[in-house]
Amino acid sequence: MNTAPATLSEVAHHHVEVNGTRLHYVEAGTTGSPLLLVHGFPESWWAFHELIPLLAAHHRVFAVDLRGFGDSATATDEHDSATAAEDLHQLIGLLGVGPVHLAGQDISGATLFRLAAAHPEHVRSFTAIEMGLPGFGLEALADVTRGGSWHIGVLAAPGIAELLLAGREREFLSRFAFPALCATPGAITEADVDEFARTYSRPGGLRGAVGLYRSMLREGPDIAALAAERPLRVPVLAVGAGGGDFTADTFAGVTSGQLRAVSLEGVGHYAALEAPDELAKALLGFLDEVDAA
Repeated sequence: MNTAPATLSEVAHHHVEVNGTRLHYVEAGTTGSPLLLVHGFPESWWAFHELIPLLAAHHRVFAVDLRGFGDSATATDEHDSATAAEDLHQLIGLLGVGPVHLAGQDISGATLFRLAAAHPEHVRSFTAIEMGLPGFGLEALADVTRGGSWHIGVLAAPGIAELLLAGREREFLSRFAFPALCATPGAITEADVDEFARTYSRPGGLRGAVGLYRSMLREGPDIAALAAERPLRVPVLAVGAGGGDFTADTFAGVTSGQLRAVSLEGVGHYAALEAPDELAKALLGFLDEVDAA
């Protein structure tokens, strides 16, 4: 397996100190409104490597590795979505580019919702890609008796991820995580798997995911209360693919402003890797309308 970080000619890599941690992010594009991309699991900024060049022709694009993921510093056992949200709040402030178009996927949902609710001045629009929220049905994905996935319990249980997955990170990704939810043959290459496995296999490389899944299972009441008190008022784009209408249904319950729903037919869960052209088209059209307004 290649141990050198993957990169693109179009991006510049940066590290910054914020909120007591060190975050890695990439930047591309020099004109247009700013867009911050936030990955899910089992991903890093590299999940957007096909998407970034398509977006950077029209926007300043930033893609971050959340604390505990990618080439950012590893997380502690106490890591949660509130900490991750504060990391991003400070990152946007340090970059001095707010308000940003915020776009994320999968398990980053609670992090981004907390950020948008606590710091609406930082957010120009919100794009949710294959994303759910605790308190709005996301916890059901951990219920194996109703079709949920075993890996959520493994990651959330103290010490179990390290016990079962340490040294087997690439096998977990290549033989389960990506094949189980990808509907586009060949979209996720061996080189892609190598890059994701490179960072998850470092010491403590799973702690970011462990923290977000653990907090997902306990923070439903907090997110529901936050949504009732501070629903999203910025324009929201809900992008569904393998999860069908789940993303749109979720965000219909937490949005008081404009909501647009887009479905990527025939695409699995990893929309940015499986259908970058379709996703870019949906994103660019939405962002153009928001900027024009």
